[in-house]
Amino acid sequence: MSEEKINKESSENKVESLLETVSDAEVNSRISFEEFTDERALISHDAFGKKQMKIKVLEVSDENPVLKWKFGDRVKVTKIMVTIKHLTTQQVEEAEFDIEAIERELAEKRHYSSTNRWIPAEDIKNGYVVGSKHTRLISDASALDYIIF
Repeated sequence: MSEEKINKESSENKVESLLETVSDAEVNSRISFEEFTDERALISHDAFGKKQMKIKVLEVSDENPVLKWKFGDRVKVTKIMVTIKHLTTQQVEEAEFDIEAIERELAEKRHYSSTNRWIPAEDIKNGYVVGSKHTRLISDASALDYIIF
C-alpha cells in the first residue's frame, strides 16, 4: 500500500513539473522593439501576385568589404535557402543555392555575371534577407533557369 502511495505521489510530481512554465525573465525570450521584424518585409512577390519568395542566409563569406566608409557595413552571402510559396495551390518549394558556384558557372557559360552578393548587414533580419534585396541574390540563378519566379 505504501509503495502504491509513493508511486502516485511521484507521478503527481512529474505532472506538476511538466505543467510548470519558466518565466520570461529566466528564458529571456522577449524581443525588443528594435529586434522585431514584420514578416511582410522579408517576402517578395512575383509580377502576377501568385507566388511569394523568402530567402534565408545559410552562409556568408569572411571576406572584408571594400570601401566600408562609402557603402556601410556589408556581408558577402555565399549560400542561401530559397522558399517559394504558390498562393493558388498553397504548394511550397525549397531549394538551397550556392551563389558563388552559380556566379562562376554563369561567368564561364555566358561570360557575364550580374550578381551583387554584398548585402548591407541591416538588410538581414533574423537570418532572412529583406524582400527588396532578393533580385540581387537570385539574378544569376534566374538567368540559368534554376529559379523561375
